[in-house]
Amino acid sequence: MISWFIDQDPVKQALLATLFTWGVTALGASMVFFFKRINRKVMDGMLGFAAGVMIAASFWSLLNPAIEMARATSDYPWVPAVIGFLGGGAFLWTADQLLPHLHLGFPREEAEGVPTTWRRSVLLVMAITLHNIPEGLAVGVAFGAVAVSAPIDGVPAATLAGAVALAIGIGIQNFPEGAAVSVPLRREGFSRRKSFLYGQASGIVEPIAGVIGAAAVLMMQPILPYALSFAAGAMIYVVVEELIPESQLQKNTDIATIGAMLGFAVMMTLDVALG
Repeated sequence: MISWFIDQDPVKQALLATLFTWGVTALGASMVFFFKRINRKVMDGMLGFAAGVMIAASFWSLLNPAIEMARATSDYPWVPAVIGFLGGGAFLWTADQLLPHLHLGFPREEAEGVPTTWRRSVLLVMAITLHNIPEGLAVGVAFGAVAVSAPIDGVPAATLAGAVALAIGIGIQNFPEGAAVSVPLRREGFSRRKSFLYGQASGIVEPIAGVIGAAAVLMMQPILPYALSFAAGAMIYVVVEELIPESQLQKNTDIATIGAMLGFAVMMTLDVALG
């Protein structure tokens, strides 16, 4: 199985990896079949954990490789990292202003994006969907980078093991995200089946973004450091704008912080040990 995966082209690897992350989202959404509600302290801890994973992945799996790649070809290796990072944040900010969505724990009146009559449930799903775009993109770019990045001083700038570690880390933090959509919908009166379908649907964008990311890198190799940094910037935007504020709503700051520390440690361990 492992050798078969290694032999696939990067776009197919990215697709398979993001199908895995989508599957973990669905697994998290399936919690609605067992629980009608999740303790808020547990949820805040899981949100903090997701934030920690994304912060660690942004540096270890994306920004650091981008800087190392740029260092081999430029006297100013920080330039692609800065431009790509800010570009990723700007992309998510623009999408945030345009796409109607509602963050977990906020009333319907505080929905963001263009005005709409969409139901609260749809807006909640759209918020997580927006969140999942940079995650899928990051995994896709990571697999594309393996195929096109040249070794630096004999050491690969991007490795397949590192890309797999990123997919595993993203998958782990997708579990609470799926539950964060499906369980609140069940509490609002939706059937368990419909709550699950909405919850898992929020992750369907990841395989799409993953394939686009891998294909873009393969077609335009010079953009690789920018693409890696772009994905990092988009993920950090999500962490600061969404995950951290949501984890602090009920004042469970210590639990959310411990969750973030654990998430960072898990993702850092995966990336360093496997990458």
